[in-house]
Amino acid sequence: MKNDLWPVLMVGCGRMGGSIAAALTSHRQVFAYDPKSDLPSDTVHVTSLDDRRLPQKLIIVLAIKPQIFAKIGQDFSILAGPDRVFVSVMAGIALKDLENTLSVGVPIVRAMPNTPASIRFGMTAAIASSSILPVQQEEVTKVFETIGELIWLDKESDLDIATALSGSGPAYFFRFAEAMIEAGLEQGIDKAIATKLVRQTMIGAARLVETANIPLDVHRQQVTSPGGTTAAGLDVLNDRSSIDLLLGKVVEAAAQRSRQLSMMD
Repeated sequence: MKNDLWPVLMVGCGRMGGSIAAALTSHRQVFAYDPKSDLPSDTVHVTSLDDRRLPQKLIIVLAIKPQIFAKIGQDFSILAGPDRVFVSVMAGIALKDLENTLSVGVPIVRAMPNTPASIRFGMTAAIASSSILPVQQEEVTKVFETIGELIWLDKESDLDIATALSGSGPAYFFRFAEAMIEAGLEQGIDKAIATKLVRQTMIGAARLVETANIPLDVHRQQVTSPGGTTAAGLDVLNDRSSIDLLLGKVVEAAAQRSRQLSMMD
């Protein structure tokens, strides 16, 4: 199977890059380049960007910090070739800026995975440059479907919104769970018990959403009995649309920050 898939060169093996590389090694050949991080096992370690072992067909995943790319991005232009695709998982660097730095006309994809990609349950949103060929885009699709699900966007501006929803989204779920645990403590329950209850509830609810193909509001209604405990709690969440207003501000702030990063030099 590895012989049928384009190899990947992972440039940057920090938390996200290393997780993606590790998840891909069982399916395809993965080269890894990062002078400052420990490289994942089962990857082919390269120490220079002109390593002769790098094949002609190659997906180059740029997983370094945006501020580092701003300083050394032009060094990666040596990797450009007719059967090579650059994939940036760096926040805030637009397609046009990537192209201007790497090489005009090279096929480029901007992708925003999230941290569950490390356990192959990620959600990735992506946008491709106009120069990418269908076969190249399909190979990129195969990469990200290895670590979860992928959705292709039609507009680059939608990537800012996707970043706010799925890229940053896990942190919001975690924060909500933290608040629930704290609320349990205030009601007098032991922290270990509250943590166990909330963690497994979050896991179980996610599995329900995954396995039962019904709308979220139906899931909610199935838990909610008129006049019951769930209804009492939801009344507080829904009072004056408080949860909708709060999350609207959360997503707006994250999307706006993504837009700001894209406009920075």
